Amino acid sequence: MASSGTTSTRKRFTGAEFIVHFLEQQGIKIVTGIPGGSILPVYDALSQSTQIRHILARHEQGAGFIAQGMARTDGKPAVCMACSGPGATNLVTAIADARLDSIPLICITGQVPASMIGTDAFQEVDTYGISIPITKHNYLVRHIEELPQVMSDAFRIAQSGRP
Repeated sequence: MASSGTTSTRKRFTGAEFIVHFLEQQGIKIVTGIPGGSILPVYDALSQSTQIRHILARHEQGAGFIAQGMARTDGKPAVCMACSGPGATNLVTAIADARLDSIPLICITGQVPASMIGTDAFQEVDTYGISIPITKHNYLVRHIEELPQVMSDAFRIAQSGRP
């Protein structure tokens, strides 16, 4: 949702801005990851946050394990980010390990534009399908209107039952 320029009492966000705002509201202080292509809008929004610090990993798997370590220390969900395709697939081992060890890990990855899904676009990988057996739940957000529910559900599910 781009800003309309009106003087509405309700702030309008881009999808990336909404994600960062939501993370702030959840009390997330640190996000780990590697910026790249499809996740750059979230990184742009993250750079404007005064509440969230980013830890740059040398590899996406490392970002997942750093976030996992943070979640292990306080039992609260931790967040890591990666770009689409190889960035997302590099998180797979950390995601599977978090699931096996009941660690509440939230992974946010980029994806090719919705109109290009299924076209073998550059760095397109079925990360949704790949992650089904190693996550409590996963999402493929196709429309910005889905973000509030998806983000809320992700944190609720990560903190419920066996992480």
